[in-house]
Amino acid sequence: MQMLTKFETKSSRVKGVAFHPRRPWILASLHNGSIQLWDYRMGTLLERFEEHEGPVRGISFHPTQELFVSGGDDYKVKVWNYRTRRCIFTLQGHLDYVRTVFFHPEQPWIISASDDQTIRIWNWQSRQCIAVLTGHNHYVMCAQFHPTDDLVVSACLDQTVRVWDISGLRRKSAAGAQPMMADPLSSQRMNAQGDLFNVTDVVVKFVLEGHTRGVNWATFHPTMPLVLSCGDDRQVKIWRMNESRAWEVDTCRGHYNNVNASLFHPKRDFIISNSEDKTIRVWDTSRRTLLQTFRREQDRFWCLTAHPELNLFAGGHDNGLLVFKLERERPAAIIHQNSLFYVKDSQVRLHDFATGNDAPMVSIRSAPAGQYLPPPRSMSFNPAEKAILLTSDAEGGTYELYPLPRQFTGQAAETGQTHRAAGSCALWIGRNRFVVLDKAEQQLVVKTTPNQNPRMIKPPAAVEAIFPAPGTQILLATSTSVILFDVQTRQAIAEINAASVKYVAWSADMSKVALLSKHTVVVATKQLEQLCQIHETIRIKSAVWDDSSVLLYSTLNHIKFALTQGDSGIIRTIDNPIYLVRVQSGDLHCLDREGNVQILKIDPTEYKFKLALIHKNYEEVVSIIRNSNLVGQSIIAYLQKNGYPEIALHFVRDDTARFELALECGNMNIALETAKAIDKPAYWDKFSQEALNRGHVRMAELAYQRVKAYEKLSFLYSITGNTEKLEKMQKLSNIRGDLQSRFQNAFYLGDIEDRVRTLREAGQHALAYLTAKTHGLEEEAETIRAAAGIDKAEIEGLPDASEAVLLQPATPIIPSPELDWPHLRVSKGVFEGGFDFGDKGAGPHPGMSRVADLAGAAVSADESSGAWDIDDEAEGNGFGAKTAPGFEDDVDLLGDGDGGDDAEGGWGIDDDGELDAEITAEATAAAAAEFVPPQPGVSELDVWSRNSSVAVDQIAAGNFEQAMKLLRDQAGIASFEALRPAFLEIYSASRSALTMMPFSPASRIPLRRNPAESGDVSKYLPAQIYSLASSLEQLQQGYRATTAAKFGDALDVFRRLLLSLIFVVADTADDAKEIKELLQICREYVIGISIELERASVSKEAQDEECSTRLVELAAYFTHCQLRADHEKLSLRLAMNTAYKHKCYKAAGEFAQRLLELAPAPQIAEKARKMITICDRQSRDALPVKYDARNPFVLCAASYTPIHKGEAATTCPYCQASYKPEFADELCRVCTISQIGAKATGLRLLASSE
Repeated sequence: MQMLTKFETKSSRVKGVAFHPRRPWILASLHNGSIQLWDYRMGTLLERFEEHEGPVRGISFHPTQELFVSGGDDYKVKVWNYRTRRCIFTLQGHLDYVRTVFFHPEQPWIISASDDQTIRIWNWQSRQCIAVLTGHNHYVMCAQFHPTDDLVVSACLDQTVRVWDISGLRRKSAAGAQPMMADPLSSQRMNAQGDLFNVTDVVVKFVLEGHTRGVNWATFHPTMPLVLSCGDDRQVKIWRMNESRAWEVDTCRGHYNNVNASLFHPKRDFIISNSEDKTIRVWDTSRRTLLQTFRREQDRFWCLTAHPELNLFAGGHDNGLLVFKLERERPAAIIHQNSLFYVKDSQVRLHDFATGNDAPMVSIRSAPAGQYLPPPRSMSFNPAEKAILLTSDAEGGTYELYPLPRQFTGQAAETGQTHRAAGSCALWIGRNRFVVLDKAEQQLVVKTTPNQNPRMIKPPAAVEAIFPAPGTQILLATSTSVILFDVQTRQAIAEINAASVKYVAWSADMSKVALLSKHTVVVATKQLEQLCQIHETIRIKSAVWDDSSVLLYSTLNHIKFALTQGDSGIIRTIDNPIYLVRVQSGDLHCLDREGNVQILKIDPTEYKFKLALIHKNYEEVVSIIRNSNLVGQSIIAYLQKNGYPEIALHFVRDDTARFELALECGNMNIALETAKAIDKPAYWDKFSQEALNRGHVRMAELAYQRVKAYEKLSFLYSITGNTEKLEKMQKLSNIRGDLQSRFQNAFYLGDIEDRVRTLREAGQHALAYLTAKTHGLEEEAETIRAAAGIDKAEIEGLPDASEAVLLQPATPIIPSPELDWPHLRVSKGVFEGGFDFGDKGAGPHPGMSRVADLAGAAVSADESSGAWDIDDEAEGNGFGAKTAPGFEDDVDLLGDGDGGDDAEGGWGIDDDGELDAEITAEATAAAAAEFVPPQPGVSELDVWSRNSSVAVDQIAAGNFEQAMKLLRDQAGIASFEALRPAFLEIYSASRSALTMMPFSPASRIPLRRNPAESGDVSKYLPAQIYSLASSLEQLQQGYRATTAAKFGDALDVFRRLLLSLIFVVADTADDAKEIKELLQICREYVIGISIELERASVSKEAQDEECSTRLVELAAYFTHCQLRADHEKLSLRLAMNTAYKHKCYKAAGEFAQRLLELAPAPQIAEKARKMITICDRQSRDALPVKYDARNPFVLCAASYTPIHKGEAATTCPYCQASYKPEFADELCRVCTISQIGAKATGLRLLASSE
């Protein structure tokens, strides 16, 4: 048995808890005087109630009304309405602390127990006290109603438990008697008189004595005539009663401090108690034996309650509350073809989906008396052998193999020959083979049904659970990922990041898998390539795939769907958690927590609609739109977000939203219609801008007229060459008296006389004179000069009139003032036809589509022949002779009033004669061959990104996020700061810039590493700047710097080379091998040079014994780095001299001997022999050097100390440098970029898939 914690809070001491009977709410009354209302499913605090003065000890929800009651140390009982979030009234009468309060399950009564030694029953409707129960002579700690009978049980510190009969009170209440007075003295007089004549409403039925100290809690069994009590004597007592007497049945002993609360499990034969000894204990009701103890180290428990419907419990402790359950409620189940196998009531049952028949197959092992056996957690079915494997948490994890009967009789067969053994999980992987996870030993055990010798397999990582997969493969769930593992070859095939996966759901064809954890769903292919990831705020319970590869999954309160592209949504709400097993059409088969098979009706319209859009199945999209009630803001937002505004337009009735969608999809007719309906300047302004962008000049003109934008109208007429309307605009400016507009129109028209007149009227005589003189209006100029009183001799610098040029309006290419700008001739999209919405209201008129996918959809010949010269009336004839749509009912601000001739009549479109067969065929062919706007091509950067999974190619393509993800997964890279310059360099070097013309932006030309492969796009790859050849040159630089003892420079060279090797791509397997060798060389040289630099730093310090010892050790460790032969000789000579100088003769002799083995120069060899001779005579070390060349070791790259064989160690996933465990999760000291101990799949060096 285990405590499954569902929710936990942190607060001050909790003295009372209460579950809501239907909603996922829990009340907590705190010692600080506050009451908290929590949603334990969402984990959120909903409300806080603070009106009590002092601790609140009692709390309870009403079973049906929106009420709860509380009682506290302020002697008050308060009744609250949680919907209005306020206290509606207060019941006063107690003279001391109120300990507990409860509602009656049927009557409008509240019972309260108090330290004033009384129990009071209140009518919360009349707000009066209707009974005072006296008899206890100490604090009454608890009082509760019986669930069904007219009984009350109370617990008191006078060491007694009392059972009261309140049937008289019920009869009196039913008869409509007046409530008793709230005055305490009156209460006492009435009770005394009642006792005298034996007619009291409430009488003591039993007094239970047996506790040796005060009793803290007492409660009834929900169905049996039992009473449970607990107290300060650390005991939990069970009492049985009948009509005449009550007696003690047994005592549960085990707590070692005061027991504050206890209760009967509502569905199992368990007793649950909690205590100030910081434990919650579970007891067997029939055997009275302790089954389990759950301990908290810091928190004493004060209260306990059970949910009235669900298998949930809550306990309040010193630092908050805890919501938990004691066992898993998910039935073990598995689907095979058209059948469901599941476990219920210690039986394996078979449910046939086709017929709905449900019957037991075989009985399974049940718990022995007095013991607890956890229910099976998972099931695996073998159709060939007709056998099942059941796994449970019993005895630390066990599995059982049950053969199923060959003939189905409808009755549960007796358990035959079964096989049971230890194992955390068991799965069938073949006809007679299954694999078992031994979690304790971390190994997979492959067994056969005849019990042959099992095979042991060591998994590639620490495995927490295993799940089925196709064939002989299984899924290994680790704490951070899921591994696809082949049991036959013992190899890991693929891995995906998915933390703490609890359940797995495969699609019917085993092509996709959903990995379910507590709050996340990861959808992947069968090769564990991630398709999408969905996060939920509440717990995910189960998942199942439908026939169209849509994942349906359930949470605690919803059934949702998820598409493999990442879209998700809610299908329906559920009251209680369910576990999905199959979906077929609109029927969802599921199991509830009682193990009952249910069929829920669901509406798959939304996810089928989205799926049809994704698959571009436009016929189904149109069908769904016509035949379903698919509406709502979410579907509209989805369509708009995913580039289908013209479809969203068919769902929207709000003018503002229709206007925005119409502009987005280019449907200017609907935009004009909605702009008229809204009729606000901001919308007309936006409409005019979009109309001009799309070349709808007449629509822009109408918008300017609506908002009286005269300057914009003038400019529009000017650029379109419409001199006639420009002249009208000039007349209109005269009428309005707008000199600025008048001058502007005269300027556009080239009307010099009007410009001069306008300047004179504006008082600008000098400008008027200059304008007239410049353009040869001599008489007008003289008149202006004379009127201004200026002498002719004073005027200087006049321009030459012969060079003056009049500004003329633009000359249109096609002389038609009403012409809209030319558009491409495109075929209509499938969604531009009319939709028959029936009673839903008329759909919008068809408009132009901007979605390239939809523009190319197949339509009928009539629709696709919609070129502008033969289209419907709303589009005009293409030459502007017809009035623009929507203009007919508008007042012409200029007053010209000419609407043009009937364009269709001019073109003969109204001809009633039918086209002959030849013309019809030609029209159909022309419609099919109409121009479709060219689709944007695929960028070569995207091609690079698709063609290679090597990080350097993703960088060259500009896909930095993907590159960093690859490097994290392959090499455990945690810090990219050192790689930033290389990223930018690779990205810049993968393309060249070509300037096409002056002052224009340069054209970027991608550079390929394989320009010869120009035909096959799948072989396009970016150029490289890091190559194996350049790396070898850099290695030589490092060698030279090391030989010259320029250790600082050498360290920079080798570390730079180490970082650049990440970006070197190998063409062959041999090149990849060389790159790995270079990686090892760089690692050894970086470690060795770092040790030597550390030795040089230590040598500068004060030379005490510790420093001298460290100097010798570092020199010795330097010799164990795998260096080139000449450098190894130098390191041995350095170590030999250092050891000899510090009188470590034994070590010096060993270094000299190793030096001779490398065949040095004669003079160096002679010196080494002399050193051996001297050291053999001494044969001791003066310093305690921690160095033993005979004991194999590797060096810790952080502490520069040895890690001997068999000692714990961790490594850098990129450079493979070794470290002691205390350096785990830090950055590697060698490469400076990877996280020590991180899991990685290994750096990929080949661009191909070899």
